[in-house]
Amino acid sequence: MDVFVTGGSGLTGPAVVAELVAAGHAVTGLARSDAAAARLESLGVTPHRGSLDDLDTLRTGAEAADGVLHMAFGFDAAGPDAMIRRDRAAIETLGRVLEHSGKPFVSTSGTLVMPAGREGAEGDEPDPAGIAGFRIPGERACLGFAGRGVRASVVRLAPTVHGPGDHGFIGMLVATARKTGVSAYVGDGGNRWPAVHRIDAAGLFRMALEKAPAGSVLHGVAENGVTMRSIAETIARGLDLPAVSLGAEEAAAHFASPFMAAVYGVDAPASGSFTRELLGWSPTRSTLLDDLEHGDYLAAPKATVAHGVSGVRGEASA
Repeated sequence: MDVFVTGGSGLTGPAVVAELVAAGHAVTGLARSDAAAARLESLGVTPHRGSLDDLDTLRTGAEAADGVLHMAFGFDAAGPDAMIRRDRAAIETLGRVLEHSGKPFVSTSGTLVMPAGREGAEGDEPDPAGIAGFRIPGERACLGFAGRGVRASVVRLAPTVHGPGDHGFIGMLVATARKTGVSAYVGDGGNRWPAVHRIDAAGLFRMALEKAPAGSVLHGVAENGVTMRSIAETIARGLDLPAVSLGAEEAAAHFASPFMAAVYGVDAPASGSFTRELLGWSPTRSTLLDDLEHGDYLAAPKATVAHGVSGVRGEASA
């Protein structure tokens, strides 16, 4: 099919569009810059210049497609309300184009929308007051099109989608450990995070486009819950640093913000059993701790090799 993709040049996006192209789909990707357009072209994707704020551009991209995959989510210094408005406007614009067509529309969220402290399953209600509650309006906007003739579904990704070149939450943990000289966790570190390898996540997105029933909520989860202490200790061994426990106030200073300290301290295990049974998805790639030990996370940063200066810039999405 002809697929229109937003977020195809981001952190997980390149693996997803490469999976789609390899499966024989023709992909057009939203590109807001020359660099993004060049990245997409290198993956066999046709760039479609514009941004999430340009609703006319989103509309024309969706009109020419047999299906839409929405992965982009722009952070905004104005705060969560602005992010919610942008995401919902983009989803509603894309979905209206597909109304009564039976075409697939897959949007992206995160498992951190689930209530903390217990394992969240696909059929459980998300928590609007939770740490990623700002993603819920987008989920609901997308799923609302399931009753309007669109094969709409939502993929909730684990907070860590790991793999080479990762500069998300785990990459940020490594960078902070290098900068501060300690690998930290919050409290006793027993809080759990689900995880999935980027290539496995890409396969899930393809399957969702190809066969997810209308109204499906899917979890991109290969490991239900890896403890943050085990993550911090693996980083500590690899960098030859101490692993330390921090209280809430210490963590806010260490991780540069109360929000990030809350993210690293949340207990958020999640199940992907329903997703596996529904689609036949079977993640097979390396685990998060294996990737930390044997991947590129703990390799010397390029800046260190070239200039003797440690510097890693991190970006994250909930």
